[in-house]
Amino acid sequence: MADTPQEQAKGTAGFLLEMGKRAKRSGWWIAGVKDPETIAEHSFRVGLIGSVLAMMEGADPAKTALLGLWHDTQETRVGDIPHIGRRYLEAAGNEKVTADQVSAPHPAVRAGAQRIVAEYENGDSLEVVCAHDADKLECLVQAVEYREQGCSNVQPWIDSSLSKLKTASARALAEAALSMTSIEWQQTYLR
Repeated sequence: MADTPQEQAKGTAGFLLEMGKRAKRSGWWIAGVKDPETIAEHSFRVGLIGSVLAMMEGADPAKTALLGLWHDTQETRVGDIPHIGRRYLEAAGNEKVTADQVSAPHPAVRAGAQRIVAEYENGDSLEVVCAHDADKLECLVQAVEYREQGCSNVQPWIDSSLSKLKTASARALAEAALSMTSIEWQQTYLR
C-alpha cells in the first residue's frame, strides 16, 4: 500500500498504464479470429452501449457506463478466459483481482474501484442489469462484425449473448444488429 502522495500517484499511474490497449480478448481465438479486439476496446463499447441502454430503460446512463468501463479491468491480470477454459481453472474472483490492482493507487481510487466492481458483480439495480446486458450486446455486435470478416464460427457467441439479454431494449437492439450489416448505419446519412 502506497503511503506518500508520490507513491500513490505512481501507483495510480501504474494502474492506468495496466489498463492500456495491449491485452487482447483471447476467447475469440477459439472462433478463428486472428486479431481480436483488446479488452480496452471491448470495455469502451460496453460503456457506450450501457449508457444507451440506460437511456432507453430509464436508468442512470453515467453510472451504467461507469460499471461497463470497469467490468473487465481484471482481465489485464488473469486474461480473457474462454468459457471452456473455466472448466479447468480456478481464477481469483474479480473483486480480489481488483483489490490487488488498486492496492497502490490513491486511497480514493482504491475505494472507488472496489465499490464499482463490487456493485457490478453483486448488484441488482437497473444500472447493473443494463451494464450486464451491454457486455452481452457488445459481444453479439462484435460477433456480427467478425462474421462479416469471414469468421463463420461465431454463431455460438451470438446465440449465447442473445439468450442472456434481460432488458427489452437490449433484445430489440440485438435483433436490429442481427438484421443489418455493420456499415448500414451510414446509409441514413448518405441519402
